[in-house]
Amino acid sequence: MERSEAEAIYDSGRKACVEVLLALARQVERLEGRVERLEEELRELRRNSDNSSLPPSADPGKGKRRRKAKRSGRRAGGQPGHPGSGRGLVPIEHVDEVQEHVPERCAGCGRSLAGVPARGPVRRHQIAELPEIAVKVTEHRLARRRCPGCGGLAQAELPAEVPRGRFGPRLEAAVATLTAGFRLSRRQVADLCSELFGVEISTGTVDAICQRAGAALAEPQERLSNAVREAPALCVDETGWKQAGEKRALWGAFTDEAAVLRIAASRHREEAGALLAESEAIVSSDRWWAYDHLDPTRRQICWSHLLRDFRFHAEGLTHQKEFGEACLRIAEAVFSAWRGFQQDRDRRRLRRQVKPLERELHGLLEQAARKSAKTRFHRGLARNLLKVWPALWTFVEQAGVEPTNNRAERGLRHAVIYRKLSQGSRSAQGGLTTERLLSAAISSRLQGRSLFAYLAEVAQASIRGQPAPALV
Repeated sequence: MERSEAEAIYDSGRKACVEVLLALARQVERLEGRVERLEEELRELRRNSDNSSLPPSADPGKGKRRRKAKRSGRRAGGQPGHPGSGRGLVPIEHVDEVQEHVPERCAGCGRSLAGVPARGPVRRHQIAELPEIAVKVTEHRLARRRCPGCGGLAQAELPAEVPRGRFGPRLEAAVATLTAGFRLSRRQVADLCSELFGVEISTGTVDAICQRAGAALAEPQERLSNAVREAPALCVDETGWKQAGEKRALWGAFTDEAAVLRIAASRHREEAGALLAESEAIVSSDRWWAYDHLDPTRRQICWSHLLRDFRFHAEGLTHQKEFGEACLRIAEAVFSAWRGFQQDRDRRRLRRQVKPLERELHGLLEQAARKSAKTRFHRGLARNLLKVWPALWTFVEQAGVEPTNNRAERGLRHAVIYRKLSQGSRSAQGGLTTERLLSAAISSRLQGRSLFAYLAEVAQASIRGQPAPALV
């Protein structure tokens, strides 16, 4: 609008001025609403795996061809002077067979060396090889005999250690290990048994073997759950799951040596309560609302998640950007103090380093929590962190508690890959089998024990009617 136009409106009288002002106000209101929607869209477009809980597979633009990195000019592989890391010799007590080789004739003159004693150390060369793999089939013949006294027929019975099914405990343990430990599909396990073991097994039989293994793990799973709940500190996390095509949730609770997985109907608070029961452990988790009922003084919020949240706000505009950058700097200082503590285990030094960071962050959050146009994009985060404030700093005082929830993140990764390959479970019984087998697989890995050896012991105990060996 030109000045002359504005003066003409003013000269036309009070009514005309009011109409123009109201029209301008309506236009400004529409523009403000549009700006707000565009800002919200921009915030969502900025979300990725670096500044939120989105997985890398959900990053915008995934699948586009990346620009090739500039070549360094070096050849591929180890560089000159790089120390090799070749395979060493197996200790002699683990060698199954030793073959001696002696020279028969002199390489120079051709003279026979028969009877000449060896001189100096022998050169050792070891070869690791698979023996011919074949399933051993044993036929048990149960004879009948007639009693010469009463004339009755006596039928021989199978010994207690002989399976009543068609497969032995080690073969069934191998099938269950390939399924739960190596995440092979039923079809792949059947093909592998045919290719490597020379035994034909249908996909239905593979599933039946897994079901038997899951049933035998019922008691170990219960003891595992109790052991995790009784731990002084544990990490929990949840992820999506599918059962017969319907949405479910996979929950996990983890300690240093144990993992309990549970397939539940949802990711709601009641499912978190069912997983933790009456546990008095300090619980490490993200800020998912299902954990809000937990006492903040007995909880640890994951700083890795906070780091991504702060990074998201640091990528914003004006006041949001200032808030995010300040919080990001504090979070990086917290991790620096924690890395120092991991090296010297000096908790007093950790307290001294973290205390000023606490005060600075609290001041930032209180300022950001006030209702203002300047804080509308980060007010929610500030208020949520103030609500769970003690849970940000539990790791400073409590032994065995870390500032991150990485233990649960790593523990669930195996199950997430299993879910992507198998598309979840197909029935409630299949869900029970899956959660028990995955709990055993992840717990075995945490303990550095063989899943195959453990499942073979479980199968053997089941055949004999004995209690299954515990995982913890």
